Amino acid sequence: MDPAPAGRIIFPLVKNEYLSLDATAMAELVAKDEVKPIELVDEAISHIEATNPQVNAVVWREYENARDKARGDIPDGLFRGVPYLLKDLALQKGAICTFGSVFFRDFESGMSSAAVDRMLASGLISLGRTNSPEFGLLPTTEPVLHGSTNNPWSLEHSAGGSSGGAAAAVASGMIPMAHATDGGGSIRIPASNNGLFGLKPTRGRTPRFPPVASDYISVDLCVSRSVRDSARMLDVISGALPGAMYWAPDPDVPFREAAYTDPGSLRIAFSTVDLRGRAAHPDNVHAVETTARLLEELGHVVVEEQPRLDADRLSDAFRILWSAATAGSFELILESISQKRSGRLARSALGDWRTMKVLAKLDERKSGLEAFEPFTWDLVAHARNHSAVDLMIALDTLQYVSHEISAFTTDFDLMLWPVLATPPIRNGEIDQAAGLDSMWEQLEKYVPYTPVANFTGRPAMSVPMHWTSQNLPIGVQFVGKFGQEAMLLQLAHQLESARPWFDRMPALATEAR
Repeated sequence: MDPAPAGRIIFPLVKNEYLSLDATAMAELVAKDEVKPIELVDEAISHIEATNPQVNAVVWREYENARDKARGDIPDGLFRGVPYLLKDLALQKGAICTFGSVFFRDFESGMSSAAVDRMLASGLISLGRTNSPEFGLLPTTEPVLHGSTNNPWSLEHSAGGSSGGAAAAVASGMIPMAHATDGGGSIRIPASNNGLFGLKPTRGRTPRFPPVASDYISVDLCVSRSVRDSARMLDVISGALPGAMYWAPDPDVPFREAAYTDPGSLRIAFSTVDLRGRAAHPDNVHAVETTARLLEELGHVVVEEQPRLDADRLSDAFRILWSAATAGSFELILESISQKRSGRLARSALGDWRTMKVLAKLDERKSGLEAFEPFTWDLVAHARNHSAVDLMIALDTLQYVSHEISAFTTDFDLMLWPVLATPPIRNGEIDQAAGLDSMWEQLEKYVPYTPVANFTGRPAMSVPMHWTSQNLPIGVQFVGKFGQEAMLLQLAHQLESARPWFDRMPALATEAR
């Protein structure tokens, strides 16, 4: 049991009592038979139905299946009996997985991913799926198929992306934590926008099977209201599978135990400007600077410094990698679906760009909606205009940058940066129809800080340390060394104790029932 208090809860629940529990506390109460899993599931469903019309976080429900599981034999894992939501990019056998795309709106997966298998084996009970932008490509969650997910702190603002539905569900009190993935900031961005904790693990820490082209940069974990929930989830899904391309070193002790160890005095480099020298918004600067002062009060050494990198070269390389990963995943998924819809289509035909366009147009006529969104087409087209040699050069460039950052951090334990360049933007501010060059420039200005951890494979986290005068959350980002999630969790727990955030929730959550 984690060394944190969890008072006895008497059910049935009264108003807001459910919100006083994180996933760890729920699991402890189930283990002590002080609450039944079906009670937690029913309470979660009640909160979803009360708040989802405003935030649009949950896009597919499996309530009756969840109730059946809650009444039956539940795996005896770390989260036995706790209600949960999966991101709409994750494969779960027998469940609809749309990838946030009109084209895949009726796709039922025939298998589960390794990460999903491990999560559900821990005793979590899935209630459905959370909204994501198409293929998880954007830092906002506004897919044509499901519509925009709204930030529970201000419904006009973005919940972030690509795990925007997951973060909005947790922040609005539906569940205490939810599945999330991160390929360029997709755990940390929505965690920042929603006042949550979000940890991106080291490359190779969590399993990626079935394999996809984005495995070099993308990882699975969750967004949560407490540090200990994310630490436990990391224990649940950690460990590469045999045959995996990337492996992270095994921890000396479980992460849920390491999180409570004093990190000692850390040397932390901080900066509030991006690699092009552009300063973040004053609110984001304030969040970093006030956190730096708190760190000094806690005994850490904080120095204003950052690595000097070639921003243009880095941007070009990351765009090639990002577009190639998108195109690779796009064609693999498209192949799987098209074989179901038309047995005449062979793999070789699907390599033809014209064939892909034809398939999309046929689907568009059927649904009345464009089969794929403009940014998806733009990225795939960008990839197809570059060669395998270009991709290898891009990977070499990113690896070179990884060595440069490693050299910089020889004298530092962690780096402290903003998560985003501005507070949460409003839904609709990012225009997908602007064309790739314009879109890329807009995205770089908004999200200049998070991708570094993805292409270097380093662990990173967003910690909710600031709210604006408009009561919008702003997280700060810590980037650690490869394989050093324990250090990040130790610092996060220290910050959580020094400046608690768990009970700070939007009115939409606390007034829902």
